[in-house]
Amino acid sequence: MKKIYEYSDYRSLISDYYAERKTREAFTWRTFAKNAGFSSPVYLKQVSEGMFNLSDEAAEKVARAMGFDGDDVQYFCLLVRFNHAKKDSEKRTILKQMFAIAKFHKVKILEGDAFKFFDDWKNSVVRELAPSMPGAKPLDMAHACRPKVSAAEISEALSFLVKADILKKDENGNYVQSEKVVTTGPMKMTPVAVRGLHRQMGELALDAIEGVEQDKRIFSGSTFGLSQKNFDKIVEEIDAFRERVISIVTEDDVCDDVYRLNIQFFPMTCKNNK
Repeated sequence: MKKIYEYSDYRSLISDYYAERKTREAFTWRTFAKNAGFSSPVYLKQVSEGMFNLSDEAAEKVARAMGFDGDDVQYFCLLVRFNHAKKDSEKRTILKQMFAIAKFHKVKILEGDAFKFFDDWKNSVVRELAPSMPGAKPLDMAHACRPKVSAAEISEALSFLVKADILKKDENGNYVQSEKVVTTGPMKMTPVAVRGLHRQMGELALDAIEGVEQDKRIFSGSTFGLSQKNFDKIVEEIDAFRERVISIVTEDDVCDDVYRLNIQFFPMTCKNNK
């Protein structure tokens, strides 16, 4: 069974705990439920299958029944709250508490660096900008950013990117990328940060309508009726187009400017709201 800090879904944690105990002894869902103080012998099985949610009080009982104590109990309760949270703002607040507990115990949450990377638009821009400006100081990079940012913000981004092994310095002391492409992957936590990044980039795109010369930007759009079948086809085309763009970008050895491509495709009615 993995360490508690490696889980982003408390239901998987419960299932893995049960499966491991089952291989070592005559352990049943009835026994598990009794240890946690629940009268229903199948309650925790149903929780693990997504049929019921744990309350804050029940979460603490389950954590202690699984042998957790101290900060691990708090972490499990936060994980339950994170999985139940509806709003991104609430999820972000909970995640920061989870990361703080993990950091205190010198444990790295796998999604932690990715969460922080996508939490601020400056990280993705500086990742591209720094290697293209060899020998440049943070103030020089700050002057190159659009919109304007401070040298202190650039320094903070550089420090994080190096610490997270997203950027590194070569033998001449210039920044280079550790990997060519950074992506979210199939994680459950980072999409919270990614949605925040999309909001930030959307706001920057609005500013660019008036703030960027027309020959250096492209804004276009179409509004149309669509069936679910063709919606799926268009999503496939968008994914394929994005992959083709990335393949073109990775061929480049020169960076004249850092660009952001927003692909926005969303419903404007809810006739078929299932």
